[in-house]
Amino acid sequence: MLSAGRAARRSVGIFRRISSSSEDGVFQKLTTLTDRLHRRWCSGATSSLTLRSSSHAAGRGVLSFRYMQPTVDLSGLGPAELRLRIRQNDPRIRTTTGLAHGYQQANVVILPSHLANDFEAFCRSNSAPLPLLYRSQSGETSCGPLAANADIRTDVPQYCVYEDGRPAGTISSLQRTGSAPGSLSDMVSFYLGCSFGFEGKLKDAGVPVRNVEQGRNISMYRTAVCCVPSGTFCCPLVVTMRPVPDGLLDAAAEVTHLNPLAHGAPVHVGEPALLGIQDLSKPDYGEPVELQPGDVPVFWACGVTAIEAILSSKPSLAFSHSPGCMFVTDVPDSPPSSDSLRTELDPELTPLCISISHNPLLYSLVSKAAAAKIRQLEDIIIEDPGQRGIRALFVQDELLRSCLALSHASSVAIVTGFPTHYMHSPPDETDGPPGAVAMATMLLSLGKRVTLLTDRRALEMNRAIVDEAVRTGVLKTDVPLLTFEDGGPDSALHFLCERGDPDKPRFDRLVAIERSGRAADGNYYNMRGINIKHLVDPIDDLFIAAKKIPGITTIGIGDGGNELGMGKVKEEVKSLMPRGDLIACDVPADFAVTAGVSNWGGYAVACGLYLLHTCPTHQRYLKKGLGLQFVGSEEQQRGWRTNLPSVQKEESFLSTLVHFGIRSGKTGNLGMEVDGLTFDPTHSDMIRRLLEATLGSPDC
Repeated sequence: MLSAGRAARRSVGIFRRISSSSEDGVFQKLTTLTDRLHRRWCSGATSSLTLRSSSHAAGRGVLSFRYMQPTVDLSGLGPAELRLRIRQNDPRIRTTTGLAHGYQQANVVILPSHLANDFEAFCRSNSAPLPLLYRSQSGETSCGPLAANADIRTDVPQYCVYEDGRPAGTISSLQRTGSAPGSLSDMVSFYLGCSFGFEGKLKDAGVPVRNVEQGRNISMYRTAVCCVPSGTFCCPLVVTMRPVPDGLLDAAAEVTHLNPLAHGAPVHVGEPALLGIQDLSKPDYGEPVELQPGDVPVFWACGVTAIEAILSSKPSLAFSHSPGCMFVTDVPDSPPSSDSLRTELDPELTPLCISISHNPLLYSLVSKAAAAKIRQLEDIIIEDPGQRGIRALFVQDELLRSCLALSHASSVAIVTGFPTHYMHSPPDETDGPPGAVAMATMLLSLGKRVTLLTDRRALEMNRAIVDEAVRTGVLKTDVPLLTFEDGGPDSALHFLCERGDPDKPRFDRLVAIERSGRAADGNYYNMRGINIKHLVDPIDDLFIAAKKIPGITTIGIGDGGNELGMGKVKEEVKSLMPRGDLIACDVPADFAVTAGVSNWGGYAVACGLYLLHTCPTHQRYLKKGLGLQFVGSEEQQRGWRTNLPSVQKEESFLSTLVHFGIRSGKTGNLGMEVDGLTFDPTHSDMIRRLLEATLGSPDC
């Protein structure tokens, strides 16, 4: 078959011979020839050979013959053909997004060889943004493991040039860089995975790729998250944003998780400001992509982080791909079938995307395995030995969402105290404090700041109880105790936020466990319908105020419906619980965890937090894919296990409460029982079952 150039040259010769003829029908002969040439030269392509007649100024007939370059659907081309067209400077390839379906694409960084080892270490420490596909030898322009017959000097649509750490423009080829052809001989090329490599899989899963739909480059943003430094390389994480419909978040997370060489699963889902991104319409790289109704902004780590690394290290000369202009490899975008099958069968490696906040919008990722275990904990604690009908208040996954919300927290305030025994001193019950201390113990071991809230009347007693818990080893460290009293319309705001500024909350999570909750008439009732308002400080106001403060999530744990936070299920309490119309708490929490005994809910939260901190999927998400190790060391995990509830610790703490005169809630007995249920066997068995579900063994 003739090439286009040879065809054009031959057509000129034919034209000259025929145009010299004076015979009639010359135009018809040329038309016939044109059709024949088109069929011969342009088979399988969209092209044109055109013939045009006109009148010469002198009155002589003029025939012109033009060959038009074939046009090919770029999205259907394979990697080798795309690289060839990029090498030929095809003007239609201004970005490689949407191209090379089924194949990995690569970010490219070319650095002086003396920086290569540090940069490789930087990539290893920040594998989500910089998944290393291949490191070349000095001066090597090919990349055999990634692509055949490739030349990194010509096979990227556009390159960025950096001199002394500053952008120095863009070029379409590196062949003429420097003063001699060997100017790249002392430089090393790094090929890094790119999210364009999973776009095809997103489409296959039914997830729309909005930037391709809108004909735009992807949006890329510099974040406030710092990468793990190495040598002279220290820079912020760069992310891409893809709008994903809410109902397809699980699919998007799972599909991309299966391709770790293309950045893997998302590192953030929800409010951009949580990453330090203030305006989605103003990306730092690429083009803005518009969200459609129902879309959620989803962020993946991005290889453009490497450009920020170049800027930070200030090499005398360096090159990179231009954002959106990738190197197309011959590597498939799926792992080998055996690996794929093994991954799909292992739920620990498959993420779920769970909503944990609406203000600001935030989702979290957790593996199916960890989620299944936390759901098992939820099933265990909903048992109803007191036969209150508590299962009617159960809401699926409230425990899972609560644990995820606490895992993302930095500062947690926990409140407990239900003075049901108004005729005794102290009036408090044994349900609540053990669960509160169990949660506090685990949160502290995970590096969270924890504060306990209590009524002023009980401050001294609770201070003494905390001191005793530290002395006996139930608590590993002291925990501050605070009280809150109504001091005016803005007192709750000033208590929760520094100087009353809603942008500076002191706590990002409020947890109430077996805390008397305000009813619709403003009073506080025990399960017998007795008003105990005179013994309760208005801590409910903090939960009400938190609704208007972005970043504070509230959690309520209860076993009867009259506890703070259970206002979320107040209609069920009113219709299904004894005296529900009177006693139902009117103040909702964002998440309401229901348990047969409230302490069990606290134990389950502690176990759930342990599961999340040993879940690779969740830890990678928390750490934005940065660092060499996502899950804690074996020593750290042993430390976390020792901070789980245990039969010995809970029995010791209950004994402390009894020593301070605190009684069982249902019976009023001053003994080793909670809600009328003796510690052994009821509560001790519950603790063992929770530990077995968490660790696979009843002993931690």
